[in-house]
Amino acid sequence: MNTKPDTKPDTTRGTHLRVDCTADADGRIVFALPPTAAADPGSPQLLLRLRPKKGQPERTVHLLDLEPAHDGRLLAALERQPALAEGRWDVYLLSAPDAPRQRLRPGLRDLRALVDGHTRDRPSPVAVRVPYVTKDGYLAVRAWLRTAHAEVEGLGVTDRSMTVRARLHGTSLAEGAAVRLRLRGGEGTVRIVEPRGEGDGRAFSFVVDYADLVGDGGTRDRVWDLSVQASPGGGAAPIRIGRLLDDVADRKEVFVYPTAVVGGGVVRPYFTVDNDLSVEVK
Repeated sequence: MNTKPDTKPDTTRGTHLRVDCTADADGRIVFALPPTAAADPGSPQLLLRLRPKKGQPERTVHLLDLEPAHDGRLLAALERQPALAEGRWDVYLLSAPDAPRQRLRPGLRDLRALVDGHTRDRPSPVAVRVPYVTKDGYLAVRAWLRTAHAEVEGLGVTDRSMTVRARLHGTSLAEGAAVRLRLRGGEGTVRIVEPRGEGDGRAFSFVVDYADLVGDGGTRDRVWDLSVQASPGGGAAPIRIGRLLDDVADRKEVFVYPTAVVGGGVVRPYFTVDNDLSVEVK
């Protein structure tokens, strides 16, 4: 990783240069560009840039050398290590050392190895990368990096409650573990639900009664964020519950769950922009 790259951004939006990518189950991603991508065959590179928060300067980039393959294409491998910081990484081509960086359109994205990622236990830290297409049609990589993670494996909803099945990665449930629903902006307001653990100490399930989230009906527009306290009393932070371990970079608009009317409030579980599980009350 390095900071403050000397390369200048390319402001040309009409480029049609495309890059293929193949993701492996272990987190490795191989990028492939046509031979014509390099102005100087000896030194082309891919640049991955961590997208800064709004109003913040660019700070972190990751450079990958492009090497010719037997079929003439230029290949670059993003290895499993070092892990990428959590966030969205835009992909650029540096065709020569002094050339401006150039955004790349997505070609073939082979993500088949990621589809069943939730079936493989992950060690701590849990590092995830998913190539995806941005809203303006360019290739980027969504990365998560967490000490531990609770992966949603099933979500069932009724008109009164929701049932969640999940599995821990990077840790396991200890005695006294608890699921926590924290009211966003609620000055520490928390609802506690007891999880039902399964034999291996990683899988668990729990039921959330919507009436507990609606309260007295005096306040609407609430959002409850779900996490699990896997090791109570040990000082470990709660582990956010979500769905990261597959090929979907942005779940919020793709997985939409039914609403329920409870106590005058409209309740709906949803995945946030970070693919974490929350419940909204309107």
